[in-house]
Amino acid sequence: MTNTLRIMSGNANIPLAKAICAHAGVELAKCEIVKFSNENLKVKICDSVRGQDVFIVQPSCSPVNEGIMELLMMIDAAKHASAKRITAVVPYFPYVRSDKKDEPRISITARLMADLLETAGADRVMTMNLHSPQIQGFFRIPVDHLLAGKLLIEYFKTYGIENSVVVAPDAGSAKRAGAYAERMGLPLAILDKRRSDDSENPVIHNVIGDVKGKRAVIFDDEIASGGSMLEVVKALEHLGVTEIAACCVHAVLSGNAAEKLQKSSLNKLVVTDTVFIPEEKKFDRMTIISVAELFARAIMYTNMGTSISGLYDGY
Repeated sequence: MTNTLRIMSGNANIPLAKAICAHAGVELAKCEIVKFSNENLKVKICDSVRGQDVFIVQPSCSPVNEGIMELLMMIDAAKHASAKRITAVVPYFPYVRSDKKDEPRISITARLMADLLETAGADRVMTMNLHSPQIQGFFRIPVDHLLAGKLLIEYFKTYGIENSVVVAPDAGSAKRAGAYAERMGLPLAILDKRRSDDSENPVIHNVIGDVKGKRAVIFDDEIASGGSMLEVVKALEHLGVTEIAACCVHAVLSGNAAEKLQKSSLNKLVVTDTVFIPEEKKFDRMTIISVAELFARAIMYTNMGTSISGLYDGY
């Protein structure tokens, strides 16, 4: 039996939340979020959620830490308002790259985020393209891990893939890029990218595969500072590619990343709307593909108690 569906959102990515609601055929629930002069927050859910199936849409967008507090407080407010089930819909998961202890005396913060969501009262989590799929193992509650690869591949098939090669920007992304290449019927090249510190400025040492005279399509899970992508673009230029297109799921574009990418020789940048992209960070060679319909279907299927396993086929 279908439970009453209620979708609400914090301030992180309201346009995505509204688009999800439009596809789901429901109104975005009204919430009030107040920030006081001492930087404390107050969250109020304006409508009754007693006995309802609540989905809270809040990806990790700037300001990240304020968005996390909004999400935790909305979950807690819904829990104490007697919601029947609470799902945290986090298209871009916070602190997703902090998924292991690779230095002494540091926090595995992605695990901490999982603990906080559970402690706040979330019954399940819905996310997209985790940097490491193993992060699902940090949770003791169900996690729906959606993938945007199918949307990106469909776009590039329309854009044209003749004489193209799929490029993995580093060894860690080779498996994912290999799946894209197989689905597109294209060869795969892997760049040997090494990062020695936290400067976000890696160095490309070698390439495995043939890229000379081909159109390169770079697949990555996110672009933050843009430093990594720019190094890949420069390396491919020196290797003699004829055209460079890049795509990522999470367009974080921190600092002046968008400006640097716009000034680069990148011919096309394709991203999704998991992260809110302000107008000043958009440029003419950027294409934004919406994940709203995919999340809406996952939310509706979950609400109806229908399997969503078919939505995982996104590479």
